[in-house]
Amino acid sequence: MHTVWKGAISFGLVHVPVKMHTATEDKDISMRMIHKECGSPLSYVRTCPVCDKEVAWDEIIKGYEYEKGRYVLFDKEELEQLQEEANRAISIIDFVDLQEIDPVYYQKTYYLSPDQAGANAYQLLREALNETGKIGIAKVTLRAKSSLAAIRVLNNCLVMETMFYPDEIRSSSQVPNVPEQVKVNPKELEMAKLLISQLSTAFEPEKYTDEYRERLLERIGQKIAGEEVRTAPAAQPTANVVDLMAALQASIDAMKSPAPISTDTGHIQTAAEEAAPRKRRTKRKPAAAPEETAVQSGGLAAAEETATVDDAPRGRRKARSTAARVPTKQAASGEGTEPTTKRRKSTKKSADGEKS
Repeated sequence: MHTVWKGAISFGLVHVPVKMHTATEDKDISMRMIHKECGSPLSYVRTCPVCDKEVAWDEIIKGYEYEKGRYVLFDKEELEQLQEEANRAISIIDFVDLQEIDPVYYQKTYYLSPDQAGANAYQLLREALNETGKIGIAKVTLRAKSSLAAIRVLNNCLVMETMFYPDEIRSSSQVPNVPEQVKVNPKELEMAKLLISQLSTAFEPEKYTDEYRERLLERIGQKIAGEEVRTAPAAQPTANVVDLMAALQASIDAMKSPAPISTDTGHIQTAAEEAAPRKRRTKRKPAAAPEETAVQSGGLAAAEETATVDDAPRGRRKARSTAARVPTKQAASGEGTEPTTKRRKSTKKSADGEKS
Protein backbone atom coordinates (compact mmCIF):
# COMPACT_ATOMS: atom_id res chain seq x y z
CA MET A 1 0.00 0.00 0.00
CA HIS A 2 1.42 3.36 -1.04
CA THR A 3 2.64 5.69 1.72
CA VAL A 4 1.31 9.23 1.35
CA TRP A 5 2.74 10.76 4.53
CA LYS A 6 5.21 10.07 7.31
CA GLY A 7 5.17 11.56 10.79
CA ALA A 8 4.30 10.75 14.38
CA ILE A 9 1.29 10.65 16.66
CA SER A 10 1.97 12.59 19.82
CA PHE A 11 -0.05 12.63 23.02
CA GLY A 12 1.65 14.02 26.13
CA LEU A 13 5.29 13.04 25.92
CA VAL A 14 4.60 9.89 23.90
CA HIS A 15 5.47 9.83 20.19
CA VAL A 16 4.32 7.09 17.86
CA PRO A 17 6.13 7.07 14.49
CA VAL A 18 3.60 6.20 11.79
CA LYS A 19 3.09 6.00 8.06
CA MET A 20 -0.14 7.13 6.44
CA HIS A 21 -1.96 5.25 3.68
CA THR A 22 -5.12 6.19 1.82
CA ALA A 23 -7.99 4.00 3.05
CA THR A 24 -10.37 4.70 0.16
CA GLU A 25 -10.11 4.78 -3.61
CA ASP A 26 -12.26 6.36 -6.24
CA LYS A 27 -14.04 3.80 -8.40
CA ASP A 28 -15.67 6.31 -10.70
CA ILE A 29 -15.24 5.53 -14.40
CA SER A 30 -13.08 8.24 -15.82
CA MET A 31 -14.15 9.69 -19.16
CA ARG A 32 -12.27 12.13 -21.32
CA MET A 33 -13.73 15.18 -22.98
CA ILE A 34 -13.83 14.40 -26.71
CA HIS A 35 -14.24 16.74 -29.67
CA LYS A 36 -17.47 15.53 -31.28
CA GLU A 37 -16.39 16.58 -34.77
CA CYS A 38 -13.15 14.62 -35.06
CA GLY A 39 -13.12 12.35 -31.99
CA SER A 40 -9.92 13.76 -30.50
CA PRO A 41 -9.51 14.17 -26.72
CA LEU A 42 -9.37 17.75 -25.54
CA SER A 43 -6.33 19.09 -23.72
CA TYR A 44 -6.30 21.78 -21.09
CA VAL A 45 -3.52 24.31 -20.82
CA ARG A 46 -2.77 27.10 -18.38
CA THR A 47 -3.01 30.30 -20.38
CA CYS A 48 -2.78 33.95 -19.48
CA PRO A 49 -5.63 35.93 -21.09
CA VAL A 50 -3.55 39.13 -21.12
CA CYS A 51 -0.26 37.76 -22.48
CA ASP A 52 -2.14 35.25 -24.66
CA LYS A 53 0.36 32.44 -24.05
CA GLU A 54 0.71 29.21 -22.11
CA VAL A 55 2.17 29.61 -18.61
CA ALA A 56 4.69 27.12 -17.19
CA TRP A 57 4.47 25.94 -13.60
CA ASP A 58 7.62 27.80 -12.60
CA GLU A 59 5.94 31.06 -13.65
CA ILE A 60 2.91 30.55 -11.40
CA ILE A 61 2.43 31.97 -7.91
CA LYS A 62 -0.66 32.19 -5.72
CA GLY A 63 -2.77 35.20 -4.95
CA TYR A 64 -5.76 36.14 -2.82
CA GLU A 65 -8.41 38.33 -4.50
CA TYR A 66 -9.49 40.79 -1.80
CA GLU A 67 -11.25 43.05 -4.31
CA LYS A 68 -12.43 42.54 -7.85
CA GLY A 69 -9.27 42.31 -9.95
CA ARG A 70 -6.91 43.09 -7.03
CA TYR A 71 -4.71 40.41 -5.48
CA VAL A 72 -2.15 39.99 -2.75
CA LEU A 73 0.54 37.57 -3.92
CA PHE A 74 2.37 34.74 -2.15
CA ASP A 75 5.19 32.58 -3.39
CA LYS A 76 5.76 28.98 -2.32
CA GLU A 77 8.48 29.76 0.21
CA GLU A 78 6.37 32.38 1.97
CA LEU A 79 3.45 29.99 2.34
CA GLU A 80 5.71 27.25 3.69
CA GLN A 81 6.98 29.60 6.38
CA LEU A 82 3.42 30.17 7.58
CA GLN A 83 2.84 26.48 8.18
CA GLU A 84 3.22 25.13 11.67
CA GLU A 85 6.60 23.77 12.62
CA ALA A 86 5.00 20.55 13.79
CA ASN A 87 3.49 19.80 10.38
CA ARG A 88 4.88 16.28 10.58
CA ALA A 89 3.02 15.45 13.75
CA ILE A 90 -0.50 14.27 14.55
CA SER A 91 -0.96 16.08 17.83
CA ILE A 92 -3.77 14.61 19.96
CA ILE A 93 -5.46 17.36 21.96
CA ASP A 94 -8.43 15.58 23.58
CA PHE A 95 -10.06 12.15 23.93
CA VAL A 96 -13.83 11.93 23.41
CA ASP A 97 -16.54 9.30 22.85
CA LEU A 98 -17.16 8.25 19.27
CA GLN A 99 -20.92 8.76 19.64
CA GLU A 100 -20.41 12.45 20.35
CA ILE A 101 -19.15 13.15 16.83
CA ASP A 102 -21.71 13.61 14.08
CA PRO A 103 -20.67 11.95 10.78
CA VAL A 104 -21.03 15.31 8.98
CA TYR A 105 -17.64 16.24 10.43
CA TYR A 106 -15.82 13.34 8.80
CA GLN A 107 -13.94 14.04 5.60
CA LYS A 108 -11.47 11.35 4.49
CA THR A 109 -10.07 8.16 6.05
CA TYR A 110 -6.42 7.11 6.28
CA TYR A 111 -4.81 3.97 7.67
CA LEU A 112 -1.86 4.40 10.04
CA SER A 113 0.93 1.84 10.26
CA PRO A 114 3.95 1.80 12.62
CA ASP A 115 7.15 3.24 11.17
CA GLN A 116 10.60 1.83 11.95
CA ALA A 117 10.96 1.20 15.70
CA GLY A 118 7.50 2.52 16.62
CA ALA A 119 5.72 -0.84 16.89
CA ASN A 120 5.62 -0.86 20.69
CA ALA A 121 4.27 2.67 21.01
CA TYR A 122 1.77 1.92 18.22
CA GLN A 123 0.47 -1.14 20.04
CA LEU A 124 0.26 0.78 23.33
CA LEU A 125 -1.96 3.52 21.86
CA ARG A 126 -4.17 1.01 20.06
CA GLU A 127 -4.87 -1.03 23.21
CA ALA A 128 -5.49 2.07 25.32
CA LEU A 129 -8.13 3.32 22.86
CA ASN A 130 -9.78 -0.11 22.72
CA GLU A 131 -10.13 -0.48 26.46
CA THR A 132 -11.33 3.07 27.12
CA GLY A 133 -13.66 3.27 24.14
CA LYS A 134 -12.37 6.73 23.38
CA ILE A 135 -11.10 8.35 20.22
CA GLY A 136 -8.43 11.02 19.99
CA ILE A 137 -9.12 14.46 18.53
CA ALA A 138 -5.96 15.76 16.90
CA LYS A 139 -4.61 18.43 14.59
CA VAL A 140 -2.66 17.54 11.46
CA THR A 141 -1.33 19.41 8.42
CA LEU A 142 -1.68 17.66 5.08
CA ARG A 143 -0.84 19.26 1.73
CA ALA A 144 -0.44 22.70 3.28
CA LYS A 145 -3.89 22.48 4.90
CA SER A 146 -4.52 22.17 8.61
CA SER A 147 -7.33 19.82 9.58
CA LEU A 148 -8.96 18.29 12.59
CA ALA A 149 -8.62 14.52 12.83
CA ALA A 150 -10.12 11.66 14.81
CA ILE A 151 -7.80 8.80 15.80
CA ARG A 152 -9.64 5.54 16.42
CA VAL A 153 -9.25 1.79 16.06
CA LEU A 154 -10.73 -0.18 13.16
CA ASN A 155 -10.09 -3.93 12.83
CA ASN A 156 -6.95 -3.82 14.94
CA CYS A 157 -5.55 -0.91 12.93
CA LEU A 158 -5.23 2.73 13.89
CA VAL A 159 -7.30 4.93 11.61
CA MET A 160 -7.25 8.69 11.16
CA GLU A 161 -10.37 10.46 9.95
CA THR A 162 -9.79 14.01 8.77
CA MET A 163 -12.57 16.31 9.94
CA PHE A 164 -14.00 19.68 9.03
CA TYR A 165 -13.64 22.59 11.40
CA PRO A 166 -16.97 23.79 12.84
CA ASP A 167 -16.97 26.98 10.77
CA GLU A 168 -16.66 24.85 7.60
CA ILE A 169 -20.00 23.15 8.24
CA ARG A 170 -23.15 25.00 7.24
CA SER A 171 -25.98 25.19 9.68
CA SER A 172 -29.09 23.14 8.90
CA SER A 173 -31.16 26.22 9.67
CA GLN A 174 -30.04 27.63 6.29
CA VAL A 175 -31.81 24.85 4.39
CA PRO A 176 -34.96 26.33 2.79
CA ASN A 177 -38.52 24.99 3.08
CA VAL A 178 -37.88 22.66 6.00
CA PRO A 179 -41.14 22.15 7.93
CA GLU A 180 -40.77 22.88 11.63
CA GLN A 181 -43.97 21.85 13.37
CA VAL A 182 -46.27 19.66 11.35
CA LYS A 183 -48.92 17.33 12.71
CA VAL A 184 -48.47 13.75 11.55
CA ASN A 185 -51.28 11.27 11.17
CA PRO A 186 -50.80 8.64 13.92
CA LYS A 187 -51.77 5.78 11.58
CA GLU A 188 -49.28 6.92 8.94
CA LEU A 189 -46.61 7.19 11.59
CA GLU A 190 -47.27 3.65 12.78
CA MET A 191 -47.07 2.34 9.21
CA ALA A 192 -43.76 4.13 8.66
CA LYS A 193 -42.34 2.70 11.87
CA LEU A 194 -43.47 -0.78 10.86
CA LEU A 195 -41.81 -0.42 7.49
CA ILE A 196 -38.57 0.69 9.13
CA SER A 197 -38.61 -2.27 11.48
CA GLN A 198 -39.09 -4.67 8.58
CA LEU A 199 -36.14 -3.18 6.67
CA SER A 200 -33.88 -3.05 9.71
CA THR A 201 -30.89 -5.42 9.52
CA ALA A 202 -27.23 -5.64 10.34
CA PHE A 203 -24.92 -3.43 8.28
CA GLU A 204 -23.34 -5.52 5.55
CA PRO A 205 -21.46 -3.15 3.24
CA GLU A 206 -20.70 -5.93 0.73
CA LYS A 207 -24.30 -6.07 -0.46
CA TYR A 208 -24.33 -2.44 -1.54
CA THR A 209 -23.00 -1.88 -5.04
CA ASP A 210 -22.77 0.97 -7.48
CA GLU A 211 -25.42 -0.11 -9.99
CA TYR A 212 -24.82 2.82 -12.29
CA ARG A 213 -21.12 1.96 -12.59
CA GLU A 214 -21.99 -1.66 -13.34
CA ARG A 215 -24.45 -0.65 -16.06
CA LEU A 216 -21.94 1.76 -17.54
CA LEU A 217 -19.18 -0.88 -17.62
CA GLU A 218 -21.58 -3.32 -19.26
CA ARG A 219 -22.50 -0.75 -21.89
CA ILE A 220 -18.83 0.03 -22.54
CA GLY A 221 -18.18 -3.67 -23.14
CA GLN A 222 -21.11 -3.86 -25.54
CA LYS A 223 -19.86 -0.88 -27.51
CA ILE A 224 -16.38 -2.37 -27.79
CA ALA A 225 -17.74 -5.78 -28.84
CA GLY A 226 -20.05 -4.17 -31.37
CA GLU A 227 -17.19 -1.97 -32.61
CA GLU A 228 -19.06 1.19 -31.77
CA VAL A 229 -15.68 2.71 -31.23
CA ARG A 230 -14.42 5.98 -32.63
CA THR A 231 -10.69 6.15 -33.02
CA ALA A 232 -9.03 9.45 -32.42
CA PRO A 233 -7.09 10.70 -35.46
CA ALA A 234 -3.34 10.51 -35.32
CA ALA A 235 -1.74 13.53 -33.80
CA GLN A 236 -0.25 15.88 -36.35
CA PRO A 237 3.54 16.35 -36.28
CA THR A 238 4.69 19.24 -34.23
CA ALA A 239 4.60 22.56 -36.01
CA ASN A 240 8.29 23.29 -35.53
CA VAL A 241 9.30 20.13 -37.45
CA VAL A 242 7.00 21.01 -40.35
CA ASP A 243 8.22 24.59 -40.40
CA LEU A 244 11.82 23.39 -40.29
CA MET A 245 11.36 21.17 -43.33
CA ALA A 246 9.58 23.94 -45.18
CA ALA A 247 12.31 26.38 -44.28
CA LEU A 248 15.00 24.00 -45.54
CA GLN A 249 13.18 23.47 -48.83
CA ALA A 250 12.63 27.18 -49.22
CA SER A 251 16.31 27.79 -48.55
CA ILE A 252 17.29 25.30 -51.26
CA ASP A 253 14.91 26.88 -53.74
CA ALA A 254 16.19 30.34 -52.87
CA MET A 255 19.73 29.30 -53.81
CA LYS A 256 18.60 28.88 -57.40
CA SER A 257 18.40 31.97 -59.58
CA PRO A 258 14.95 32.92 -60.87
CA ALA A 259 14.04 31.23 -64.13
CA PRO A 260 14.33 33.67 -67.10
CA ILE A 261 11.57 34.01 -69.64
CA SER A 262 12.41 33.87 -73.35
CA THR A 263 10.87 36.84 -75.16
CA ASP A 264 10.88 35.03 -78.50
CA THR A 265 8.75 32.01 -77.73
CA GLY A 266 7.31 32.74 -74.24
CA HIS A 267 9.08 29.62 -72.94
CA ILE A 268 10.00 29.70 -69.25
CA GLN A 269 13.46 28.30 -68.81
CA THR A 270 13.63 25.62 -66.18
CA ALA A 271 16.39 25.11 -63.67
CA ALA A 272 17.60 22.05 -65.57
CA GLU A 273 17.75 23.98 -68.83
CA GLU A 274 19.56 26.79 -67.09
CA ALA A 275 22.11 24.43 -65.60
CA ALA A 276 22.79 22.75 -68.98
CA PRO A 277 25.71 24.14 -70.99
CA ARG A 278 24.59 26.76 -73.42
CA LYS A 279 25.42 26.45 -77.08
CA ARG A 280 26.58 29.62 -78.77
CA ARG A 281 24.41 30.45 -81.67
CA THR A 282 26.34 31.67 -84.72
CA LYS A 283 24.81 33.78 -87.46
CA ARG A 284 25.65 33.12 -91.03
CA LYS A 285 26.90 36.38 -92.39
CA PRO A 286 25.46 37.50 -95.75
CA ALA A 287 27.66 37.87 -98.79
CA ALA A 288 27.47 41.66 -98.76
CA ALA A 289 29.11 42.05 -95.35
CA PRO A 290 31.15 45.15 -96.26
CA GLU A 291 28.11 47.05 -97.45
CA GLU A 292 26.14 46.03 -94.31
CA THR A 293 28.92 47.34 -92.15
CA ALA A 294 28.85 50.58 -94.04
CA VAL A 295 25.10 50.85 -93.64
CA GLN A 296 25.27 50.19 -89.87
CA SER A 297 28.06 52.72 -89.36
CA GLY A 298 26.24 55.19 -91.56
CA GLY A 299 23.03 54.69 -89.56
CA LEU A 300 24.86 55.26 -86.28
CA ALA A 301 26.42 58.44 -87.59
CA ALA A 302 23.08 59.68 -88.82
CA ALA A 303 21.51 58.93 -85.45
CA GLU A 304 24.25 60.87 -83.67
CA GLU A 305 23.77 63.80 -86.05
CA THR A 306 20.00 63.72 -85.47
CA ALA A 307 20.49 63.69 -81.68
CA THR A 308 22.67 66.81 -81.80
CA VAL A 309 20.21 68.83 -83.83
CA ASP A 310 17.64 69.41 -81.09
CA ASP A 311 16.61 72.85 -82.33
CA ALA A 312 15.87 71.75 -85.90
CA PRO A 313 12.27 71.91 -87.14
CA ARG A 314 10.11 68.90 -86.49
CA GLY A 315 9.93 68.02 -90.19
CA ARG A 316 13.71 68.10 -90.50
CA ARG A 317 14.21 65.77 -87.52
CA LYS A 318 11.61 63.43 -88.97
CA ALA A 319 13.33 63.34 -92.34
CA ARG A 320 16.69 62.58 -90.79
CA SER A 321 15.18 59.86 -88.61
CA THR A 322 13.46 58.35 -91.63
CA ALA A 323 16.59 58.44 -93.74
CA ALA A 324 18.62 56.82 -90.95
CA ARG A 325 16.23 53.89 -90.66
CA VAL A 326 17.24 51.04 -92.97
CA PRO A 327 15.16 47.83 -93.12
CA THR A 328 17.00 44.94 -91.60
CA LYS A 329 15.93 42.54 -94.31
CA GLN A 330 17.30 44.73 -97.07
CA ALA A 331 20.52 45.26 -95.16
CA ALA A 332 20.98 41.55 -94.72
CA SER A 333 20.42 40.84 -98.42
CA GLY A 334 22.45 43.75 -99.68
CA GLU A 335 19.50 45.29 -101.49
CA GLY A 336 18.46 48.88 -101.27
CA THR A 337 21.73 49.96 -99.68
CA GLU A 338 23.90 52.80 -100.81
CA PRO A 339 27.08 54.44 -99.59
CA THR A 340 26.89 56.61 -96.55
CA THR A 341 27.90 59.79 -98.44
CA LYS A 342 25.07 59.51 -100.93
CA ARG A 343 22.51 58.91 -98.18
CA ARG A 344 23.71 61.97 -96.26
CA LYS A 345 23.34 64.12 -99.41
CA SER A 346 19.81 62.82 -100.03
CA THR A 347 18.87 63.52 -96.45
CA LYS A 348 20.21 67.08 -96.75
CA LYS A 349 18.34 67.69 -99.98
CA SER A 350 15.05 66.45 -98.58
CA ALA A 351 15.47 68.60 -95.51
CA ASP A 352 16.19 71.70 -97.65
CA GLY A 353 13.14 70.91 -99.77
CA GLU A 354 10.91 70.85 -96.75
CA LYS A 355 12.40 74.09 -95.52
CA SER A 356 11.73 75.84 -98.82
